[in-house]
Amino acid sequence: MSSFVVVHPDFDGVWPWAADHFCELWRAEGEVAFARLDHGDARRLGEIARDESQVDADGIRRLACFGVSAGESCLAALPALEEATFQGAYHGTLSADDRQRLEAKGVRLYDQLSEGFWGQSVAEYGLALTLCGLRRIPQLHRRIVESQEPWDYDPPDGRGRASARGHQFGDDSSFTHGALAGKRVRVVGAGNIGSRYAGFASALGAEVSAWDPYAPESAFHRAGSRREHHLRRLVSDAEIFAPMLPLTDSTRNIVTASHLEALPTGCLVVLVTRALICDVGTLRRRVLADELSLAADVWDAEPLSLQDPLLGRHNVVHTPHNAGRTADANRAWAESLASQFRPSQGVV
Repeated sequence: MSSFVVVHPDFDGVWPWAADHFCELWRAEGEVAFARLDHGDARRLGEIARDESQVDADGIRRLACFGVSAGESCLAALPALEEATFQGAYHGTLSADDRQRLEAKGVRLYDQLSEGFWGQSVAEYGLALTLCGLRRIPQLHRRIVESQEPWDYDPPDGRGRASARGHQFGDDSSFTHGALAGKRVRVVGAGNIGSRYAGFASALGAEVSAWDPYAPESAFHRAGSRREHHLRRLVSDAEIFAPMLPLTDSTRNIVTASHLEALPTGCLVVLVTRALICDVGTLRRRVLADELSLAADVWDAEPLSLQDPLLGRHNVVHTPHNAGRTADANRAWAESLASQFRPSQGVV
């Protein structure tokens, strides 16, 4: 049997579904030896290859090693190895010296970054948070468990008022509310997540603009968004503001206090990538002052304290950094990694 997949449960703890899906992809091409270690099993790759009865160490040509340590002696136990990947939870597990030894022997080594594969999941989640923020869905879900008051659509004091609660209106008019169609959606970032989110919003009829000085023009066209060249101008008329950048040294606080102060009163802010790309102190102050509403999956401190004043507010939708954690994202990661290997013999 020339293909071998081995996985440690610590890897599964970060990337459930990934190793099994990878194995399924290889099994579509032929027989694969598969070994999943038990918790606490500290054996290294060479020991596992020798101990597993289904594995012929001398005949292994393709290897996928997930979360299992390997060193020079382990690699020497696999004399026929031609292709391999050594993946930890977020980075490769092979030392520079061992990598050099394998490459010198002509072994092809494949790496797979963890970034990017949850783009669809995060963008969809951002759209869901947007709709929840517009319509107060989580708040209503919680309140009808506690009271029948939300079912009462009579206007306050029984007297009809323009822009107030009524039989055909149940949203909170203090903040951006109602349908996404026609809303001015302003997105920071036109990359893997921001461009998808912009495309979703545009498809639902929103008027979308995005700012990203590094993105090609085509990224804006594909997303159905207008390119804005100045961040200050982007925030000036936002009804929905969605900063969607990764957190790096260059993006930390890229949305400054001044930008957040410039957001119109009532604007809905959507956060699904990293909170610290914004000046969180200013954002918190304006949300707590009922000047902005917030729909967020990411926070300045995680987990949030149960005493955090943002929790349970009428103008906040909150979830626990869950946006990208889907089996679909993990499978996509495995598929991209598997595609780097040459097809097994007999596969066209």
